[in-house]
Amino acid sequence: MKSVKRKKLIAINLVLCGIIIGLTAGLIIDKLPSGGIKTVEAGKVDALDMQYTFRSVAEESLPFVVEIMTVDVNVQEMPKGYSWPFNFIDPEEGDGDEVEKKEYETEGLGSGIIVRNASDNYYVLTNNHVIANADRISVRLFNKDIIDAEITGTDERKDLALIHFKYEGKLKTAVLGDSDKLHVGDLVLAVGSPLGYEATVTAGIVSALGRSGPIDNISDFIQTDASINQGNSGGALVNLNGEVIGINTWIATTTGVSIGLGFSIPVNNVKKAIDDFIESGSVQYGWLGVSLTEPDELTSEQLGIQDFTGALVQNIYFDSPAGRAGLQPGDYIIRLNDAEISDYRHFTRLIGDIKAGQTISMRVVRLGKIIEIDALIEARKSKEEIIQLYDTLWPGITAIPLDSRIKKELELSDAVHGVIITVDTGTGAFLAGLKDYDIITAINGSEINNILDFYAMINDKSNKYKFKIIRNSIEMYVELELTK
Repeated sequence: MKSVKRKKLIAINLVLCGIIIGLTAGLIIDKLPSGGIKTVEAGKVDALDMQYTFRSVAEESLPFVVEIMTVDVNVQEMPKGYSWPFNFIDPEEGDGDEVEKKEYETEGLGSGIIVRNASDNYYVLTNNHVIANADRISVRLFNKDIIDAEITGTDERKDLALIHFKYEGKLKTAVLGDSDKLHVGDLVLAVGSPLGYEATVTAGIVSALGRSGPIDNISDFIQTDASINQGNSGGALVNLNGEVIGINTWIATTTGVSIGLGFSIPVNNVKKAIDDFIESGSVQYGWLGVSLTEPDELTSEQLGIQDFTGALVQNIYFDSPAGRAGLQPGDYIIRLNDAEISDYRHFTRLIGDIKAGQTISMRVVRLGKIIEIDALIEARKSKEEIIQLYDTLWPGITAIPLDSRIKKELELSDAVHGVIITVDTGTGAFLAGLKDYDIITAINGSEINNILDFYAMINDKSNKYKFKIIRNSIEMYVELELTK
């Protein structure tokens, strides 16, 4: 019986190898004596072509990927005589009533990519979360040398960081490819130090493109089934030319280890960031001064935008490029310069990459009509500065249409029409007394039957607004006066 099972397994493995070779025929590249690559003629592929290709890419990639080791020093207060982490009291030290501070260290591991060399100063790109809390940073090179490194700059919005170190020897720097040319199904390799196993290469394909990532991260992501685990963060995703096309960043898992759902930041999203880090120590983002969202199906239908893709403007800051250009809440941006907008994340990335002082042209759907709006982009303000502007955010409300599901949940009559809202803390709407889950049924005496009515009324250029609302089944009024 064991012999039969073994024969079946061998047969299955041979079939799978045949399938892989057949699918990759015409796509595999052969290693040239000079170290270059060429496309193998369709139908002329064998298993060694695949092996030589992966071997060549690994040889090209491993030298520019480093292991990053971090130390986070923390201070813990504890009764004198205790020894961290053991609760032990030395009798000679007393009863433990006195408090003393003990330092303890937390070590971390990640990966990084050598992307630049300037006067023996090497720059390594990695993820911000790899080095964010580090008090000490060192890198282990492919040749096993360990060098102390310092932070050049960090950026939370894309989870990127650049570190640098001095080294007199010659090190290989990565060639950055073009992630816009990727296709689902392309063969890729992930290079890094998963679980501390330095200089590890895994292989897979591009499983999907344009994936959304963690909250507050503005990148889209390449999804791959190349095995990625803890320690791979900041490492390289490379194509069969040995070019970096992604920065491995996170995994989706139910077990804590790879289940074939790894995600990488497209390299085209980081090229500008590298220059910004070196020039100023931080990523310089363009700022329009809006908050954006993805409209639901009913909102799209009521605004007449269901045949477009784009970004829906929820709020604008009065004193911002958007406010001065005349952009309004409820506008649906479908084009930025020459780029068609796929969704609000796409628009956010494009705006962020525009330099301050440049004028942009937007195509917008407003109340069923297409219009053109130009705006002069500014440098993005800090988080703290933007928070200080919340009282100028208009309308400071996220509104969605009332549908039958919401009416049923809130036990509202079918005759009730309007929009249900959430309110941004610190805005004029919040300070006036509007609250989350209020239902706006009229503004300045005009009934609000749908989301289109809502946006039409809040953009009527009035300085005073009287909202008729339903709150906890009670009808009431809230008045708001603008101070622009």
